[in-house]
Amino acid sequence: MKAGLHNVSDPLSLRSSVAFVVDQETQEVLLSKNEDAVLPIASLTKLMTGLLVSEAELSLDEMITITQDDVDTEKFSSSRLRVGTTLSRGELLHLALMASENRAAHALGRTYPGGLQVFVEMMNAKAQLLGMSDTRYVEPTGLSSKNKSSARDLALLVDVASEDPLLREFSTSPAYQVAVGRRKLMFNNTNRLVRNPTWEIGLQKTGYISEAGQCLVMQAKVAGRKLIMVFLDSAGKLSRLGDAERVRRWVETIPAKAPVPVTQNQADARSPVFF
Repeated sequence: MKAGLHNVSDPLSLRSSVAFVVDQETQEVLLSKNEDAVLPIASLTKLMTGLLVSEAELSLDEMITITQDDVDTEKFSSSRLRVGTTLSRGELLHLALMASENRAAHALGRTYPGGLQVFVEMMNAKAQLLGMSDTRYVEPTGLSSKNKSSARDLALLVDVASEDPLLREFSTSPAYQVAVGRRKLMFNNTNRLVRNPTWEIGLQKTGYISEAGQCLVMQAKVAGRKLIMVFLDSAGKLSRLGDAERVRRWVETIPAKAPVPVTQNQADARSPVFF
């Protein structure tokens, strides 16, 4: 299926097999490519994890200890947060969003009121509430390829998450240091564009597992417009960032459409603009 998606061409020659770019304020679709394809989303999952934790208004100062339950037994990925490490919920949320820390994300779901199963149920309920009909979650990290969504659904999630000041701050900070016992660990953002002064990024999340390819979602201001960008199943580690750059340069060359008041009949007759 994914091979077929890569055969679909687009005017910008993007390396991502799925792309969706929409003006957040006017809802104008600027670019769409396989936007309804349902694919594994890897660590883009953590955006929903973060949204639920933030909206629950749980204490960010509460201390949480990483346990054996948080160790990845699916992909056997490594983590700098050893079993027994104790950090605050706020620190874990920061690391999950910024550095895509898997044990941090799992611990956030595990310590949610009601436990992990309730948390996953809440993830799916929230997705349905937001109109994300192509989306399904089975765990809070994205390590499972059973966590799936479409670019169109993910744009809905980014739209909501970008209104949350905590998610904006934590997902876009370039680096973050935590104290683990006597040691201090420095973590860096998985998206190097947050360090690029030519970008104005309000929210971002990267993702990668082999089944999903390289993924990226962002809310960013380009040429005075607030855009939501979604790139899934990109070919190489840097190609998702290259695709974002290509989209940005292209948007800077096209005029923004001024919102025009329309009657309800006109609105019903309109179809989305696709390029």
